[in-house]
Amino acid sequence: MLQLLVHDMTILLTNDDGVHSEGIRALADALRPFGDIVVVAPLHEASAIGHALTLRRPLRRETIAPDVYGVDGTPTDCVSIAVATVLRRQPDLIVSGINKGWNLGDDVTYSGTVSGALEGALHGVPSVAVSLQRSRGEFDFGEAARASAAVVGAVLRQPLPPRTFLNVNVPTGRPKGFRVTVQGRRNHVTTVSERHDPRSQSYYWIEEGENFWESHDRSDYKAVMDGYISVTPLHPDMTAHAALEGIEALSFEAPSEVT
Repeated sequence: MLQLLVHDMTILLTNDDGVHSEGIRALADALRPFGDIVVVAPLHEASAIGHALTLRRPLRRETIAPDVYGVDGTPTDCVSIAVATVLRRQPDLIVSGINKGWNLGDDVTYSGTVSGALEGALHGVPSVAVSLQRSRGEFDFGEAARASAAVVGAVLRQPLPPRTFLNVNVPTGRPKGFRVTVQGRRNHVTTVSERHDPRSQSYYWIEEGENFWESHDRSDYKAVMDGYISVTPLHPDMTAHAALEGIEALSFEAPSEVT
């Protein structure tokens, strides 16, 4: 019945793995019963690029297939290009993914996948980011695609609060169900490797460091480690509301002028 009610809906898909990723194709197939699918995604992989917006060079759009477009920019660029030049209006829903690898806890600040949904929320569009646990072999997007359809169906039945989007993370294998979670916290130590080129000039690789997750029974990390799909509501407001009173008590005085 839901499909009959939303047959004229337009759903915009993006990601940070690139327009040719298997994950975005699986997502498109899973969501096609809900409405018209339009894909606007980076021409090349744009992982860990965060909410970057390209301002210092022109962007180009390439038609890959009917209703499938590649943009030589970031996921955030793709949403803006889609709204302004492809759809020429706001879509009814934006879904970003399915990402190859989780986007949990503090990693949402780095994630291009999550930023695609964040940009949707800033546009006032209900948005969802979907990520799948990284595996050693080929990715099986089946369960993540089914989870995406279930979450989209729920969002269509019960709209999200304004400027809110969902971050969905799916474990490999058969999930035990869904958990509504909070953003996990971790102590992250980034490793920077210094190397030298043949001319003895230094160059650097930023590599994944050690992660120590803080224990929290309702965190997204705990949910996926327990075999559940985590669904975390996020919003663009980064204000530390609990700190407002303490900051107001600070004394903001300019330093005395030195003579």
